[in-house]
Amino acid sequence: MKNRVITISREFGSGGRTIGRKVAERLGIPCYDSELIQEMEKQTGFAADYVKEAGEYAPGGFFSSALSTRMFGPTNEDILWSHQYKVITALAEKGPCVIVGRCADYILQDKADCLKVFIHADMKFRAERIVKEYGERDQSPEERLKDKDKRRAAYHRFYTDMKWGHAQNYHITLDSGALGIDKCVDILVPLF
Repeated sequence: MKNRVITISREFGSGGRTIGRKVAERLGIPCYDSELIQEMEKQTGFAADYVKEAGEYAPGGFFSSALSTRMFGPTNEDILWSHQYKVITALAEKGPCVIVGRCADYILQDKADCLKVFIHADMKFRAERIVKEYGERDQSPEERLKDKDKRRAAYHRFYTDMKWGHAQNYHITLDSGALGIDKCVDILVPLF
């Protein structure tokens, strides 16, 4: 029998990580997010910052550099993807859990009883939230949001050939700006 798993994909700043942690806490099951980074760091020997960025975001020029270097063998990103795939699969096999990001929705589609969730919100909500959560930066909040989302979408498309954020790829999509973080948690918990 396959374990029940909730995967949470999310727009940057929408609160998906917070929602995932709160859902897991209410259900009494583990939530994997930064733990995935730590495990992949151990397995690959790559630095945590590299794992965090390359394991979810396509860097600038990713497609051209990845395609040009593939003729010489797998890229570091490909090696990381392979380990990410194994780590996420192993965690889902251990027991029920919530997994945030890292293409877990795709990786587990045939390996777990998986509820695929996408969390989104409008630009204003997300911009205010990232300034509150992460502080001011040189780049405007709106530019940061667009950049992070663009890179997440490119990474997801590259490794899964699926359109990130498109409703048909998820069981449920929730607007955390309209509903609020806690209401999203209230909606997801009974679906488990």
